[in-house]
Amino acid sequence: MSPTEARPLRADAQRNRDRLLEVAVRAFSHDGPDVTLESIAGEAGVGIGTLYRHFPTREALIEAAYRSELARLCAGVPDLLETLPADVALRTWMDQFIDYLATKRGMADALRMVIASGGNPHAQSRESLLEAIGSLVKAGADEGQLRSDVDPTDVMLGISGVSLVAGTPDQRDQAGRLLDLLLDGLRYRPPGSDAAAS
Repeated sequence: MSPTEARPLRADAQRNRDRLLEVAVRAFSHDGPDVTLESIAGEAGVGIGTLYRHFPTREALIEAAYRSELARLCAGVPDLLETLPADVALRTWMDQFIDYLATKRGMADALRMVIASGGNPHAQSRESLLEAIGSLVKAGADEGQLRSDVDPTDVMLGISGVSLVAGTPDQRDQAGRLLDLLLDGLRYRPPGSDAAAS
C-alpha cells in the first residue's frame, strides 16, 4: 500500500471522489462504457486531472463505481433497522436491491470491459449481499415478524428473480407487488394458523 493509500482522503478530496463515483454510475448505466471520462469529470465539477488522480484508468473508475453502489446498498441496513420495524426495513431494502440490480444491468457492458482487462468487480459482492440480507432476516425473526428458518440465499435469489421479470422502471408497480408476495412468504405464522384459517 502506498503512503497516499494509507492516509484517509481530505474532506474535499473525498467529496470529489464521491461525486465522481455518483456521476460515473449514472453515466455508465445510461450511456455505456464508451462515455468520455472528460464528460464525467465535467458533470462532477472537477478537472480531468482530479479524475485521474483518483482513478488512473477507465476500468478503475468502472470497478470503483460498481463497488460504491454495492457498499451503499449494504451499509444502509443498520440505519433501516434502527428506524423501521424489521419487516418494513427488509421490504424497503428489497426496493433498494431492485434499484441496485437495475444499475448493475445498465453497467453490464462497462463491467465486461473490467473483466476483460483482468479485474473482478464481483469479488465479495455475494458475501456482502448475503450478510446484509442475513441481518435483516435475523432482526425480523428476533422481533417475531419473520420466519426463523429463512436462508438469505433464497431471499437474494427471490429478489433477483423479481428483477429479471420486472426490473425496468415501467414495471416498478409489478415489481412492488411481487416483492410484497415474497415478503408475505417470509412472515412468521404460529403453528396451526394456516389450518385454522382453512
